[in-house]
Amino acid sequence: MNVFDAVMRTSTITLKVRSETSPEFIDITDEVEEFIESSGVLNGIVVVFSKHTTAAIVIQEDEPLLLDDFRNLLDSIASSDAKYSHNDFDVRTVHMHDNECPNGHSHCQHLTLGSSESVPVIDGKMALGEWQRVFMVELDGEKAQQIGYREVVVQVLGQT
Repeated sequence: MNVFDAVMRTSTITLKVRSETSPEFIDITDEVEEFIESSGVLNGIVVVFSKHTTAAIVIQEDEPLLLDDFRNLLDSIASSDAKYSHNDFDVRTVHMHDNECPNGHSHCQHLTLGSSESVPVIDGKMALGEWQRVFMVELDGEKAQQIGYREVVVQVLGQT
């Protein structure tokens, strides 16, 4: 079969990722790999996207001491103890819920991490390096406890 005979396919799933605290690094690599395999896509790209402004997607190494370093870094960038206008519910008037929690720090931390990662798919597998893993990073532990999970959209596009 030549490249022009290949069938293009797009498949999408929404993972419900449970989280309990923050910052929490949750390895979702295996779930993404299983979805790619079930999609039948052999060569293409997979996008992993968080539907939240306080839960990020990153590719990083799953080494416990390094993850502790990342937690310390996030706290130094935007500590939960700092003052945030977003948390002043007497002044803030937009995008409010009845059970709003003070989470300005988690939005600021998210700004440094991002909402998505794109990874090439080659021969039905993500082309990750030896130590690379895909993480959802929970940045708002209180929100995580309220809703119990976060939604991560995984979409794979490519040739079957």
